[in-house]
Amino acid sequence: MPNLHLLGTGAAISDPHRTTTMLAVSENEAPHHTVVVDCGGDVLQRLQACDRPIDSVEALIVTHAHMDHTSGFPLLMEKVWLDGRDRPLPVVGIEPALAQADRLWTAYEPVHAGWEGIPPIDWQEVTQKRDAMVWNDGPWTVTAAPVNHGDTPNVGLRFEHQSGPVLAYSCDTAPSENVVHLAQDADLLVHEANGTPGDNHSTAPEAAEAAAAANVDRLLLVHLPPGDKSAALKEARATFSHTDLGTELGTYSF
Repeated sequence: MPNLHLLGTGAAISDPHRTTTMLAVSENEAPHHTVVVDCGGDVLQRLQACDRPIDSVEALIVTHAHMDHTSGFPLLMEKVWLDGRDRPLPVVGIEPALAQADRLWTAYEPVHAGWEGIPPIDWQEVTQKRDAMVWNDGPWTVTAAPVNHGDTPNVGLRFEHQSGPVLAYSCDTAPSENVVHLAQDADLLVHEANGTPGDNHSTAPEAAEAAAAANVDRLLLVHLPPGDKSAALKEARATFSHTDLGTELGTYSF
């Protein structure tokens, strides 16, 4: 059975118990076939907190170039090296996201230049178009589509497990028809809810509208702002009743 792990559920600034939004999908049984999405913090420590080993990571997907989605990349590389990985690490994303991760890694070159046995980075660029192929290996098929994050190129994702279940992730976006497209008939939609209308993000009620339009089974809200979210959650549930706030380090079967 496939699992979603919410490695972080906060926006760039959020509640004290939430770190930046990062996701992983995996299987219950070893070797788990884990795919991680974004690395705005210590993503591998969070993965271990969800009982998945570092060496289970098959790929990292980077959705866009903002700091709260990329800044932990050099630490991720240090950790996979210290953990003994010798096979290449696929890092997959649109060109601006890959370029930012590469700049961050290059900035630490004076530190890691002498390290022996660093696993090669297998940069894999994704086209910025609807239904672009992101990953198609093992149990996961992942496709992407551009979403609406203002002037920052960004993509949402659709994960299809070989056994049938489907997960969609909006990433950071104002309301977007491409999110509805990615989430069509999904078992689970993970949608950001950091916004106020018109600010290149979505509100909780707008996320609920996307979930209803896509006919998903369940909606989890992430990229959450600080403070009380009870009123926003109540309003979202009025549109889509199967809506919950994402739980930090929560694991969800889908």
